[in-house]
Amino acid sequence: MPTISLCMIVKNEEIHIARCLDSIAELVEEIIIVDTGSTDRTVEIVSKYTPKVYLYPWKDDFADARNYSFSQASMDYCMWMDADDILEETQKDKFVQLKQSLSPDIDIVMMKYHTAFDEAVHPSFSYFRERWIRNCAQYRWSGAVHEVIPPNGKILYSDIAISHRKKNAGNPDRNLKIYQKMLREGKPLDPRQQYYYGRELYYHKQYEKAVSVLEQFLRSPEGWIENKIEACSVCANCYYQIGQEQSALTTLLRSMSFDLPRAELCCEIGKYFLDHGNFHSAVYWYETALNRPKHEYSGGFILPDCYDYIPLLQLCVCYDKLGDRQKAEEYNERAGACKPYSQAYLYNKQYFDSL
Repeated sequence: MPTISLCMIVKNEEIHIARCLDSIAELVEEIIIVDTGSTDRTVEIVSKYTPKVYLYPWKDDFADARNYSFSQASMDYCMWMDADDILEETQKDKFVQLKQSLSPDIDIVMMKYHTAFDEAVHPSFSYFRERWIRNCAQYRWSGAVHEVIPPNGKILYSDIAISHRKKNAGNPDRNLKIYQKMLREGKPLDPRQQYYYGRELYYHKQYEKAVSVLEQFLRSPEGWIENKIEACSVCANCYYQIGQEQSALTTLLRSMSFDLPRAELCCEIGKYFLDHGNFHSAVYWYETALNRPKHEYSGGFILPDCYDYIPLLQLCVCYDKLGDRQKAEEYNERAGACKPYSQAYLYNKQYFDSL
């Protein structure tokens, strides 16, 4: 059975770290904690779980810190988690079973990463991340922000999920400042960094600058297809914010020049037509979303609701606007089958019952 080193980088995580370690400590053979400058009780807390606590200067580079944590590991595989992540109780048996059954030739194990949840605490945003990585010099992190280990070797996709359960907002400016520092120092951004830099600009409401960065990324022949498709969505949202709605639609449609339609983009296109009163076109795009398969293993971001609940609910709205109450009610009931607790579904149900 393979052995695992849990490798973490932390700073001022006293409200999260015990919860994280309690969820995983008994399942791994070694815990490596790299503290990058805590001024709270983080070091005191983690020292109760492991003697392998290292102080390491923060260099505005997540890959650098993660690589240092991996360099201290002595087990077969390195596993990373953030302090505000947890392994839910429902996942622990699967975690143990995977350890017991893992083929020795596997280099990287990908696990789902749930980072947002709906009102019933069901995952509403997830994607696969490298989670167990063979402990050798071949596998090291790259990227000062949104760091990644380039996938190679024999990769296994697991249905085990790590859940991101942040209790506070953190520092919303951190990533943008790192990118800005890199640019001031004359460090070029590779295509992946360019995409994430554009997203950070969007989050900070610097819409015109975000459009410039994302358009440059989209025009480049380099870059990962999933990033290109997601960039179309972010760029379209920027165009909406600066009042260029036609450019937003054009950018959404542009996503299909990179690959077959994603349900997430189909829902956004459907919303454009719904908002503009073109209900027949909206129906087409929402029905297309319903028929699109999930590309879970592509590594791209997945919004599960875009494959059933959202298009079903919006088709209810479209058919109600078109005067077909029977069909509208049928779609609402199908949406309710996905999420019987949904306030939107319950509101619509009350509306139809009153007619």
